[in-house]
Amino acid sequence: MRILFQAARLAVLLTALVGPLKSEVLAHEGHDHGAPPPVTNVPSAPRAEASSDDHELVVVARAGKLSIYVDRFVTNEPVTDIEIEVETPAGPIAAKAVGEAYEVDAPWSDRSGSYDLIFTVTGASGVDILTTTLVIPGETKSAGTAEPVRPATAAAGLSQRLSGFDPMMMLAAGFLIGVLLMLLARWRRMAAFAAAIIILSAAVLFNSGAMADTVAPQTASSASKVATRDFAQRLPDGSVFVPKPAQRLLQVRTVMTNSSGHTRTVELPGRVIPDPDASGYVQASVSGRLSPPAAGFPRLGTRVRAGDILAYVTPPLTAAETSDQRQRQGELDQQINIVEQRIARFERLVPSGAVARVQLDEARLELQGLRDRRAALDRVRREPEALAAPVSGVVAAVNAIAGQIADPNAIVFQIIDPARLWVEALSFEALLHVEQASGRTASRQALTLEYKGSGLSDRSQAIPVHFAITGDPAGLRIGQLVTVYVQSGEALSGIAVPRNSVLSGSNGQSVVYEHVTAERFEAREVRTIPLDAGRVLIAGGLNAGRRIVVQGAELLNQVR
Repeated sequence: MRILFQAARLAVLLTALVGPLKSEVLAHEGHDHGAPPPVTNVPSAPRAEASSDDHELVVVARAGKLSIYVDRFVTNEPVTDIEIEVETPAGPIAAKAVGEAYEVDAPWSDRSGSYDLIFTVTGASGVDILTTTLVIPGETKSAGTAEPVRPATAAAGLSQRLSGFDPMMMLAAGFLIGVLLMLLARWRRMAAFAAAIIILSAAVLFNSGAMADTVAPQTASSASKVATRDFAQRLPDGSVFVPKPAQRLLQVRTVMTNSSGHTRTVELPGRVIPDPDASGYVQASVSGRLSPPAAGFPRLGTRVRAGDILAYVTPPLTAAETSDQRQRQGELDQQINIVEQRIARFERLVPSGAVARVQLDEARLELQGLRDRRAALDRVRREPEALAAPVSGVVAAVNAIAGQIADPNAIVFQIIDPARLWVEALSFEALLHVEQASGRTASRQALTLEYKGSGLSDRSQAIPVHFAITGDPAGLRIGQLVTVYVQSGEALSGIAVPRNSVLSGSNGQSVVYEHVTAERFEAREVRTIPLDAGRVLIAGGLNAGRRIVVQGAELLNQVR
């Protein structure tokens, strides 16, 4: 029992001695072996770029080939109708077109080094020569050939070995060594201690060797997983890296900015209204019951012509009206019978000269008048009122149902001409000089407007102003909200850019993306002033002569 107790004490002592050594080696002075920092730089294939006043070129080395992308320098549009000849270390090679890019075989690109390349671009605009230097790093010889990382110092090697040593193994070894020391004789104590040290060292070496066998394949496999693929990403400095293939997929387009003079613009709220000369209402003049024509009521969007019958209104008759009409019909029938008898008597007396022919003719005229009055009275009871289209156009509103009672002056149909529309805006100040006007809908449709006039009476403390849409009004509807931009005579100076190029940043500030290099874009905070329906004026934060993204800026802003 005493031997077992002493062995346990020795095992605990050995664990206490090796444990601090292990922690001290793993975290020595000046180092903290905690969780590794996150990887922020994603590897990309070796690349180089060159530019001139006409073209911008990017060359990418991958798998023993060079992929060449050529765009217009100002607009960033892909150029595909050209011929490219590349001066390489292996001699001049003509590039072949592959989709929107060009490729050349370059087996020398698998070896690390710095290579000077000369590109001769021949197109319709002439010949352009671009030069660049392609640097192939040593780590990109081939994927999966990276050697396992070896410890640089003895302390690092010891930390690897001790990091895989199991504390339970140390306790077991210490316990066995304690039993061995207690059983041996006193004169053999030193030899036993040496044997124990040998056993402990062998265990450490065995464990560290097994760990090395497991670490090396992991290191090699992790190195083999490093891929040379390119994808858009936001860099630590806030700029956005977008490879050329991604730019073409997103259709990124740019313009070169320049400063010029412009006139001040006033924004007015407005809405679309029909042209008063090309629209109209169909209303009932009397109260009556609606009934459809032979072809039925016209539906929404149906095109009609002026004079087309759209509906009928049959006036309802009350009991008193019906009785009165019947009384009048009886009186007319009685008068007709009397006149008919008088005419018959006159016809017998006219040959003898007892009655003048003039009296016979007057009696016949009187009979015809009575019959017309009788027929008109019948038509009032039978024939409804026809509702006809006042103008040619499209049915924009329908309030007709068979059997419905239409009130006088009720709007049954609204007819408009979709090709002739106006915009009614509200101005809170008098517009004395209107040089030019434009509009913009919520769906970013730009409208060209022509000033027609403004009212002299206020409407909700604002002055109504009318504009005619001179461009194509396709897609507009009556009552649609429109923002009207009216240019006054005040002069302003700045950079005019399309509205699509200005975005709202995370802090609410307006930003535009500048095309800094071939594959890098930076956000610039700017101060803008409304200019017209399609443009804004950059009054600060950007200088002239910069390439600004005007198409695809929203997609660039979403890259993370």
